[in-house]
Amino acid sequence: MHFPSWFKKQNKTFLNRSLANLSPLPNVEVELSCRRQWFEEQLRNCADIRFHECMTGHIACVFIFVEGLVDQKMLQEQVIAPLLMDIPAGSTEELVAHILRFKHLPVSAITSSSEVNSVLQGLFEGTIVLLIDNEPSMILFPMKSVEKRAIQQAENENVIRGPKQAFVEDLSVNITMIRKIIKHPALKVEKFQFGEFTHTTVMICYIEGICQQKLVQEVKTRISRIEIDAVLGSSYIEEFIEDNPYSPFPQVQYTERPDTLCAALLEGRVAVLVDGTPVPIMVPVTLYMLLQSAEDYYQRYIAATWIRWIRYFFLLISFLLPSVYIAVTTFHPEMLPPNLLVAVAAARENVPFPAIIEAIIMEITFEALREAGLRIPKPIGQTVSIIGALVIGQAAVQAGIVSAPMVIVVSITGIASFIIPHFDLGLTFRLLRFPVMILAASLGLYGVILCIILIYLHLVTLRSFGTSYLTPTAPIAFSDWKDVLIRVPMWMMKKRPTIYGSEGGQRLRYRPRPQIPEDDGD
Repeated sequence: MHFPSWFKKQNKTFLNRSLANLSPLPNVEVELSCRRQWFEEQLRNCADIRFHECMTGHIACVFIFVEGLVDQKMLQEQVIAPLLMDIPAGSTEELVAHILRFKHLPVSAITSSSEVNSVLQGLFEGTIVLLIDNEPSMILFPMKSVEKRAIQQAENENVIRGPKQAFVEDLSVNITMIRKIIKHPALKVEKFQFGEFTHTTVMICYIEGICQQKLVQEVKTRISRIEIDAVLGSSYIEEFIEDNPYSPFPQVQYTERPDTLCAALLEGRVAVLVDGTPVPIMVPVTLYMLLQSAEDYYQRYIAATWIRWIRYFFLLISFLLPSVYIAVTTFHPEMLPPNLLVAVAAARENVPFPAIIEAIIMEITFEALREAGLRIPKPIGQTVSIIGALVIGQAAVQAGIVSAPMVIVVSITGIASFIIPHFDLGLTFRLLRFPVMILAASLGLYGVILCIILIYLHLVTLRSFGTSYLTPTAPIAFSDWKDVLIRVPMWMMKKRPTIYGSEGGQRLRYRPRPQIPEDDGD
C-alpha cells in the first residue's frame, strides 16, 4: 500500500496516539509532501520543531529538527552546504549512496531508519532527520548541542586535600570524568532508557573481573522491571531497586564526587548514573560505608581514625541525647550528681510542660529552622537561621516555655547531626529520634534500651542487594575490619573487601612498606 492512500485512511484517533504505539512508515517509495504532512500532524502545536526544505539538484529534501537541541551552524556547514554544492546531482539512490555509503558528508555516525518511533524519539535527543523524495528510509544526523553546566567544586562533600570537582547533569561528561580516573578497558558501561515520556538514559558502571557478575545481573534485573512515565533523577531508580522499601535506612549510597564513585567501583560495587542528575548511586552499601567520608582517605590514617571516632560518638549523641535527658530527668533523677540535679530542677521550676513536650517543641522548631535555612537565599540564609535560633531559644527560655538545659541538649543534638556524612542517614536518625523520645518518656531508660534493641534487630535483617547492612560486624568478617572503626594505612589494605569482591581480590602488589635506606655515615 502506498503512503498517500495509507495516510488518508488514518483518522485523528490514530494521529493522537503516543509515540510508543506508532506504526512504522511503509517500506515503499512515498511522496515527500505526504510524509512531511504526517510529521507535521504528529508534531503539531510544537513551536520549536523546524522543517527546512532544500533542493539537491532536482531532488527535494526536508530537514526536520528541534530548535535548541541541535547545532544549526554545524547543520549548515557540514550537511546542507555539502549537499547543495559538493555532492553531484543524480538519482535518489545515488544521493543516498553518497551520504550513507561513500560518507561524502563530514558528519560521523550517520544512520538511516524507517521506524517512526525511533525517528521521532531521536528528534528530541538532538538528531536531525532528513526526508528525501521517493526514498522510504530516513537519514539521521546526530548533532546534539545543549548548554552544559561547567564542572564545579563539590558542595556537600568537601575535602581539604582531595580533588574538588563534582559531577554535572550531563551524563556523557560524567562518564568521561570516570574514564579519566579509571583508564582501563575492564570498566564497563551499559545503557538503558526509562520513562515513557522522558526516555531518560540510565547507565550502569562496573569493573569486569572485580565486580561479581551475579551482582551486575541482579542490578540489571531490578532495573529492567521499572515501568514509569518519567525518570527525573537517581532517586526514582533508587526507590525501585532497594531491598526493603519500608525501611527508614537508606539502602543505596549516592555521591557527587567522581573519586568516591571510582573508589566504589574498584571495590567491586556497581554505580548507576542517570542523565540529568549530578548524583549517581552505588550498590550495595552498608551502614559503615554511609559513615565514611572522602576526607578519611586523603588524611593520614591516625587523623582519619580519630575523626572517625568523633563521628561515631556524635552519631550516638545526636540519636540518644534528648531521649536520655528525658528518661533521666523524668524517671531516674538519682543518676545525676546532686549539684547538677539542683540546677536542672531550678531551671525547670517555672516550665509548665513535661520534658517530652519541651523536647518535641524544640526539636520541631530546630527542624523548621534547618529546612528554612535551605530555602532562604544563600546570601542571607545562614545569618537568618543562626539569628533565628538564638532569638527563639532565648525568648523561649525567658518566657518559661522551655528550660535552658533543654535548649542546650537540643542544640548539641542538632549540631551533632551535621557530622553524619550521608544526608539520608542523618535524616533517618533525626526521624527515629522522636519515637525513642516517646519511649523514654513512657518507660525511662528501659524504653531507650528497648528501642535500641528493636533498631538493631531491624539492621541485622536488612539487606542491600543481598549484602548484610551491618557487614563486616554482623556477620563478622575480620579481614574487612581494617576500614570500619579505624582506618589502617593504605599499605596494609592489601585486599579488596570480601563481602562483594570477586576473584580480583588482591589490590596491593607491593607487600612490604617502603623504607628509607639508613645512612652509613660515609
